[in-house]
Amino acid sequence: MLTELSIRDVVLIEALDLGFGEGLGVLTGETGAGKSILLDALGLALGGRGDSGLVRHGAAQAVVTATFDAPTPESPLALLFDENGLEIERGEPLIVRRIVKADGGSRGFVNDQPASAGLLREMAPHLVEIHGQHDERGLLNARGHRALLDIFGRTEPGATGKAYAAFRAAEAELAAARADIETAARDREWLEHTVAELTALAPVAGEEETLADTRRSMQRAEKIADDLAAIDDFLEGKDGGMAKLRQAARVLERIAEDHVALGNALAAVDRAVIEASVAEESLRDARAEMAYDPRALEDDEARLFELRAMARKHRVQPDDLAALADEMRARLERLDAGEGGIAKIEARVASARKAFDAASDALTKRRLAAAKRLDVAVAGELAPLKLDAARFQTVVAPLGEEGWSAAGKDRVEFEISTNPGAPFAALTKIASGGELSRFILALKVALAEEGGASTMVFDEIDRGVGGAVASAIGERLARLAQSTQLLVVTHSPQVAARGAKHLLIAKSSDGTVTRTGVHALSEDERREEIARMLSGATITDEARAQAERLLEAA
Repeated sequence: MLTELSIRDVVLIEALDLGFGEGLGVLTGETGAGKSILLDALGLALGGRGDSGLVRHGAAQAVVTATFDAPTPESPLALLFDENGLEIERGEPLIVRRIVKADGGSRGFVNDQPASAGLLREMAPHLVEIHGQHDERGLLNARGHRALLDIFGRTEPGATGKAYAAFRAAEAELAAARADIETAARDREWLEHTVAELTALAPVAGEEETLADTRRSMQRAEKIADDLAAIDDFLEGKDGGMAKLRQAARVLERIAEDHVALGNALAAVDRAVIEASVAEESLRDARAEMAYDPRALEDDEARLFELRAMARKHRVQPDDLAALADEMRARLERLDAGEGGIAKIEARVASARKAFDAASDALTKRRLAAAKRLDVAVAGELAPLKLDAARFQTVVAPLGEEGWSAAGKDRVEFEISTNPGAPFAALTKIASGGELSRFILALKVALAEEGGASTMVFDEIDRGVGGAVASAIGERLARLAQSTQLLVVTHSPQVAARGAKHLLIAKSSDGTVTRTGVHALSEDERREEIARMLSGATITDEARAQAERLLEAA
């Protein structure tokens, strides 16, 4: 439910804060007072076009903030917020704000989190419905009639949607298989050659890195082979370091007792012999592990270059060659399978089509039953709205296959006949302005108990009617307001008298600046405003008395 509407610098409105409650709220005022500005402002907050022309002259920006009751966790709004990464605290009011700058830029926010105009438009149907004589977004748009009928009949097409998705997926698989076979047939010779070539190469994922590492190791071993040989000469052999150290140790052993320093020298030489032995052992290990085999290096490089050349040929990474080989073999297998494989997929398509047919046919039956109930419900509303001669019908007709969707195979449209014997046609084609308004109201009353937005706005839906018809419209609006919040912009005193809250929209000027303001009326002020609506500029005692009678009757 809409609880507050705050408007800053929108056209003639400098600053305006409005509070709303449950039931029927009416907005009245003289022609040109700016009632449409309020609806434009509300539409702006809900993702409407952010035109810089809405910014009040001299202001830097226009700001509209609409506050709604907290959405429930299981509501479609909560799901929409999750899908778009918005975090709304449970129980926290929903605050939608839209800013339009004088240079034309605009920004949207939901509870102070940035939100695109597109997201605000997605939210709008769950928050507010705006209806008028020329409303192309609501009941006059046949594209939405099917969804309205499904809501009324509680015929959600969930099973049909799943069956449709499976059917289209099978069709896509069949189309892809046929395209693959057609393409593969054209390229059979190339495909067979490629498969043979890759099979002979037998690439393995990760092989290139292993070969490259081995090649680098062998190339390094080749470079240090001479250094290792030189070290061998330094340490081993009759003139090597080890031999000299051992000779020195033998001499020192004979004379070590002659002096303490000679004993220390012998100990040091012994340690050197031990360390040199460790060095010899480490060198032997290194030579064994880094053995350089020119033939092995040549084989390694040949394999590595072959892998890389094949990868360049097929424009893939070397590690992807194995997967490419599997893919090529699979394509060749599909080609070899021929019509046998296609036949299996065709069987799956036929099965999925049958399941979709069954689900959509069942949905059609439920829709036809719901259409009959809706026709009866709307018919019950027409007589009180002085449309006794009119007839209403919900048409459920089959669509061509190109129109099938997850919502089934049906086209749904609301049609009317305004005179006995006259043919049925679309609402917009045969109804006058006043009749159209009353048909919309009858539909909304019939659909009211089956969900929809929690707030509805009727913009001058009573234009062009008066007397008993206006009184019937007021009664129906009041009844509709028992199940949903309802705001009505009206010129009809009979409708205004039904309001639980009455707001007066008026224009004022100080000679230089013109402003639009809104004032919540007291009981006495309501009586005076309704009397003005009855009599015009000069309010008579008779008009005041009639206004009193209307308020008492309401």
